[in-house]
Amino acid sequence: MSASLLAKSMASLALGVHRPRVQQAVLPTIAAIAPRRSAAVAVPDDHATTGRQNQHQERPLAPEIDNSLGNEESVLQNAVRARGPRNTWTRDEIAAIYDTPLMDLVYNASTVHRRFHDSSQIQLCTLLSIKTGGCTEDCSYCAQSSRYDTGLKASKLVTMGSVLKAARMARDNGSTRFCMGAAWRDMKGRKSNLRDIKEMIKEVRGMGMEVCVTLGMLDDAQAKELKEAGLTAYNHNVDTSREFYPSVITTRSYDERLNTIDNVSQAGISVCSGGILGLGENKEDHVGLIYTLSTLPNHPESVPINTLVPIPGTPLGDNKPIEFKSVLRTIATARIVMPKSIVRLAAGRITLSEEKQAMCFMAGANAIFTGDKMLTTDCTSWDEDKDLLQGWGLRPMKSFEREAVNPEMVGSDETDLANETSPVALFGTEKSFEQLKRNTGTSV
Repeated sequence: MSASLLAKSMASLALGVHRPRVQQAVLPTIAAIAPRRSAAVAVPDDHATTGRQNQHQERPLAPEIDNSLGNEESVLQNAVRARGPRNTWTRDEIAAIYDTPLMDLVYNASTVHRRFHDSSQIQLCTLLSIKTGGCTEDCSYCAQSSRYDTGLKASKLVTMGSVLKAARMARDNGSTRFCMGAAWRDMKGRKSNLRDIKEMIKEVRGMGMEVCVTLGMLDDAQAKELKEAGLTAYNHNVDTSREFYPSVITTRSYDERLNTIDNVSQAGISVCSGGILGLGENKEDHVGLIYTLSTLPNHPESVPINTLVPIPGTPLGDNKPIEFKSVLRTIATARIVMPKSIVRLAAGRITLSEEKQAMCFMAGANAIFTGDKMLTTDCTSWDEDKDLLQGWGLRPMKSFEREAVNPEMVGSDETDLANETSPVALFGTEKSFEQLKRNTGTSV
């Protein structure tokens, strides 16, 4: 081959290497002519935790969905392209995302996570039981219910000294959020307990830590008192879908849980609300759980994803562990649907290998519980978690630190810029709590 012919061949190859960058502009047109395989095709049935039969059905598109792609894929791509959260999700849209082939789902969740958060940061939280056992509720998973013989003895509210000692230990080991839980149905008639807990909140907050409590149901006045004491967040899980909930708990209704969440939100306290996987539910209940949380007037500030720790003596004490793929799907879907929320690996994390935890972080989880105990169940120790984070190139999130500004989220369009600073755009539409109840079939 002559030198001139060789030069022409090399130039042609060089142009070929860069050609995809030119072709990118026509990809949407190509996709419109020949849409890629629907994300719902050939999805393994790895979600179900009971024997209930589930058949995938064609789902109608929401009016705002881009029709240039396959149904499920267009829902996912619209969600990934979104510039802020919304609370107008439908169950069908969430199901379409949940049913995405698992590796594609994790990839897209990771993309969303990196757009809205610093993916190298993990929030470290420590949870202390400040009043253990003796609860009158019948939650089928709970060791602290007085209805079940679990060998757990009821105790009174712990002392201030015990709380401060535990909080200092947590802070010195890198935890930046200190959570306190009490086994009560509600706070009615507990004025002295509430007074003591408010003092605990003030003292822990004075140590520079975020403070979260979970005390059962609250009315609006109690929520305001906790806000005045400096409470950062209030945890009140909805546990599962509305449909499956009565199979797990009968002494407190789904609506009562939502009412407490509303009281907390109205008081200006951040809401921490999530669920438990492995109760005997199926994938529709995972979708229903996310649907409830993502259609609240404001998305929860943090979303704990627990996996059942079977407690001997409880009705669910013999449940088999849920398959990890279902946990991963739920985390990834929650990340995509609630992009600004912190998604927390909570109870049951101790059963996950280091590699499985890393997959959860890749899928958008960015908080963990760490320390000696999680209420009454075992927890991964601080030293183990320090090694975990260091080994995967992660670092603890600072107190009150949420996200790094990502240049990708800053556009030149004035409308986009306005939406990014609008509380409505960032935290949901101005949908009233009563309207939410009507839309989700909840009695007002």
